[in-house]
Amino acid sequence: MNYIDRRHPSVSSRIIPVQPFDYVVFGATGDLTRRKLIPALYYRFKDGQFDDQSRIIGVSRTKWDDAEFQKVARGAITEFVEPEYQDNKTIGRFVSIFSYVANDVSDEKNWNDLKNNLRTDPKIVRAFYLAVAPDLFGPICQYLAKKDYYRRDARVVIEKPLGRDLGSSMEINDAVARIFREDQVYRIDHYLGKETVQNLLALRFANILFEPIWNSAHIDHIQLTVAESVGAGTRGYYDESGALRDMIQNHMLQLLCLVAMEPPASDDADALRDEKLKVLRSLKPIGGADVARTTVRGQYRGVTSETASVKSYQDELPDDKKGSRTETFVALKAEIENWRWSGVPFYLRTGKRMATRVSEIVIQFRNIPHSIFDHAEGAPKPNRLIIRLQPDEGVKMLMMIKDPGPGGMRLREVPLNLSFAQTFSERTPEAYERLLLDVIRGNQTLFMRRDELEAAWSWIDPIRQAWDAAPDAPQPYSAGTWGPTGAIALIERDGRTWHEDGH
Repeated sequence: MNYIDRRHPSVSSRIIPVQPFDYVVFGATGDLTRRKLIPALYYRFKDGQFDDQSRIIGVSRTKWDDAEFQKVARGAITEFVEPEYQDNKTIGRFVSIFSYVANDVSDEKNWNDLKNNLRTDPKIVRAFYLAVAPDLFGPICQYLAKKDYYRRDARVVIEKPLGRDLGSSMEINDAVARIFREDQVYRIDHYLGKETVQNLLALRFANILFEPIWNSAHIDHIQLTVAESVGAGTRGYYDESGALRDMIQNHMLQLLCLVAMEPPASDDADALRDEKLKVLRSLKPIGGADVARTTVRGQYRGVTSETASVKSYQDELPDDKKGSRTETFVALKAEIENWRWSGVPFYLRTGKRMATRVSEIVIQFRNIPHSIFDHAEGAPKPNRLIIRLQPDEGVKMLMMIKDPGPGGMRLREVPLNLSFAQTFSERTPEAYERLLLDVIRGNQTLFMRRDELEAAWSWIDPIRQAWDAAPDAPQPYSAGTWGPTGAIALIERDGRTWHEDGH
C-alpha cells in the first residue's frame, strides 16, 4: 500500500500495513495515553498502516464507558495532533475502534469484563501495554495468565521506571518473566524510536566513509548532551528518581551504545542488542574515589529578572520533600575498555532548566597530524560531526575551507549541513508511532533486552551509592545556564570544552 502525502503530492513513502490487533492499554486514563499513545496511533491509522479491523481497549479504575473513552481520544487528537492532519471523518473512524473496561487491576472480580473485548482469532495480534506503576506489572501479568488472556504469541509492553537499582529491576523483570518469555517482552524507550537515533545506524553502517575512522586513532572524544529547558515541576516520580536514573541509565547509555558498538552481523534484533550489550559490559566501572573525579551532580536554583521569575527545584517541592538531595543535572566521564575506544573519553551530561532544549551527539575528531598553513590566517580546527536529535533534527559536519577572496590563505570553519526538515518534506513520525507498531510486527530491534537493562544498572549503581554516602549536596546552578561549574571543570581538566555553539 502506498501513501501519498497530500501536502506534497510528489513525495511518496511506502507504508507497510500491520496485522489486525487488539491493543489493551492498562492505565488508559493517564497522561501518557492521552499525550503520546492516542496521537501516535491516530497518525498510523490516518496513514493507512492499520484500519478498523483493529481494536484499542482501555483499562483503568476510572468509571468510564466506551463513549467517555472515545470522547477523551477525540480531545487528545485535537490537542496533540497537528491541525493539518485532523479531519472529522478519519477521527470518527479511528475513535470507533476504541472500547473501555472499568477495572481495578487489584480486584480479581472485574477481570471477566475484559474477556468480552478480546477476540480469539489467532490471526489477530494481542498486545498489552502496561502504562501503570511498575509494582503492578507482576500482578497484571499474573491475572492475564489466570484469566486465559495470555497467549504464546501475545506481547507485553512495559514502561520505565524499571526499578531503582539492579535488585529492584530484577524483581520487576522476574515478575513479568513468570508469565511472558523474553521474546514477548517489549521494554520501551522512546529515545530509540526517534528518527535521528535510527539514522545514526544508517550513518555508521551504510556509508563506507565513516567506519574506517570510527575509532581511537581518529576520534579524540565524544560528547552526548540531553538538555531540557523545563523544570522537574511537581512530578513526584522525578524526586524519587533523579537525572541519573531518569536519563543516564536508559536513554543516554542507549545512545552511547549505538555510537560505540561494533558493526552487528545483520539488522536482526538480537544481533544489534548483542553488540550494545558488549559496550555496556566494556564500560570502565566508576566507584569509590573515582566518582568524585569523574562525575558531577547539580540541582537548579531559581532566578528572577525583570521579565520572568523561575522557581528553584526546592521551591517546586512539597513541604515534606524540602531539603531533597535529588540531582536535576548529571555530567560524567565514561570510558570503554576495548580496542576501538581505548583512550577516548565519552562525556555525558543531562539536566533540567538548562540554557536551551537540545539533544545531540558530538564526535570530535583529532587534530591534523601536521599543518602546512603556518602563514595562514586562522588555525586549522579539528573536524566535528554533530548529530542533532532534537529539535531541528539533522547531521552537521564542521570542516575547514579557505575563505573566498584574494589576499592570501584565510582558513575558516564551515558546516556541511543535512537538515531533515529541509531534505525530507514529509512529516517526521514521532517515536511512539514506530515503537507501538513494531510491537505488533514482533520487531524488538528498538527495545531493550533484559541483559542490557541489568548491565546498565550494574554500571550506574556504584555511582548512586557513592553519592548517597557522600556528605555534600548536589552543586547548585542557576536556571537557564549549562549546569554547575563542576561540569565545566570536569571536561576542561582534560583540555577539552563542551560543545555549545549554535544553541
